[in-house]
Amino acid sequence: MIGKREAEFVSLLFKMKDMEKNTIDAIASGIASSGIGIIRISGDDAVKTAEKVVRVKGGKNTALEDRRAVLCTVFDGEEVIDEAIVLVMKGPHSYTGEDVAEIQCHGGPYVMRRVLDAVIHAGARNAQPGEFTKRAFLNGRIDLSQAEAVMDLIKADSEFARKAAVSQLKGALKEKVTKIRQKLIYETAYLEAALDDPEHISLEGYRERLLKTVSEASAEIEKLIETSENGRVLKEGIKTAILGRPNAGKSTLLNLLLGQERAIVTKIPGTTRDTLEESARLGDITLRLVDTAGIRQARDEVEKIGVKKAVETAKMAALILFVIDGGEEFTAEDEKTYNDIKNITKQTGAPIITLINKIDKNRTAPCGGDFENVIMISAKTGEGKDLLEEKIKDLFYHEKIKSSQEQIIAGARQKEELSRAAAALKNVREAIENNMPEDLFTVDLMDAYDSLGRITGETADEDLINQIFESFCMGK
Repeated sequence: MIGKREAEFVSLLFKMKDMEKNTIDAIASGIASSGIGIIRISGDDAVKTAEKVVRVKGGKNTALEDRRAVLCTVFDGEEVIDEAIVLVMKGPHSYTGEDVAEIQCHGGPYVMRRVLDAVIHAGARNAQPGEFTKRAFLNGRIDLSQAEAVMDLIKADSEFARKAAVSQLKGALKEKVTKIRQKLIYETAYLEAALDDPEHISLEGYRERLLKTVSEASAEIEKLIETSENGRVLKEGIKTAILGRPNAGKSTLLNLLLGQERAIVTKIPGTTRDTLEESARLGDITLRLVDTAGIRQARDEVEKIGVKKAVETAKMAALILFVIDGGEEFTAEDEKTYNDIKNITKQTGAPIITLINKIDKNRTAPCGGDFENVIMISAKTGEGKDLLEEKIKDLFYHEKIKSSQEQIIAGARQKEELSRAAAALKNVREAIENNMPEDLFTVDLMDAYDSLGRITGETADEDLINQIFESFCMGK
């Protein structure tokens, strides 16, 4: 059974590689105007295709050497299109594992399009989204988790997200998953051999050994699952609700964190009637900020809707910034609002940072209230912003992500497969504890093995592979 599963996957890879054999091209540097534009060509005829459209400057020779950048003239037929640097990387030592040629021309959108057309006229075809990385996977250069890390790295908008993507790109997740799979496949093979040849292979004491192996594997998987929420935060940013009474300075705080005048700020209470969402960088942290209507007894129907939305936002937030006007007394309405928010966070687990605002006017905190994580700040001048940044790091990173070496599972797909593997191993443990027949163990062991294999791509089907790479950008 084991050999059949692996053979089926190898057969799938060969089938997909046969389908992808033609030479492909794409603009790899994006369509926007830039100093340099890169047209990437990959496939068995990549070098020959490039040689049809370029001539080495200073002679008629069109031969291109491996790993040598040369200045060339680019032609479409006999028409000169541009001057470019051409770099050839012979497979398997290239990004895709195939022969690759890159034409580094001038980065105007029209010029890049003309060069790309010339390459197409020479016999290449337009690549599909993610097809270069897909070929790297099919040629064994990277596994599926590393391929997904490529897009995570491209999309990373913070230092933490970059480190997590690089860790996965270097194969940290692959290594962890592979070690667990090796343990499971060893036990499955031993168990099947013992069931086939009970006279020569004993199962005496095997249940205890298997239970230990499965428990250790389950613990490793659960640890990876626990990092998934941290990974989502790194990838998407911390959803942050800015709450408080009207005119406490919530919109001014939003503008401060964004570094621009995004929200309307007036002295009139209740200016913000709806939620306003923006992403902001606070040092290495990405915040998905939601400015809300001031929470108070609504004066009209529109404000009532705004207050309701503010409460709904609090329920969905991973972090709450509760803003208090430091120039005024803390009222009974403030206390009720704060306690209502605390009751919400008891259910969601979101931390609250209490910001005593307007310290440029008054540096004395208002009396009353049992606040959490109090920071004195001026949303107008920016004083205290650095303290807010450090507090968020303490809450979300110093405790939850203690080491940049710890593998972060950022993808929902990976978490789902880990959860399936964990469920299958739980079934094995229960079967052992309930003294079930040994031949039942192999079914769940192989389910866990296959689920983990879908993370690295070793047991993925064609539809899954295609679906993952369709989400990539063109030229990657």
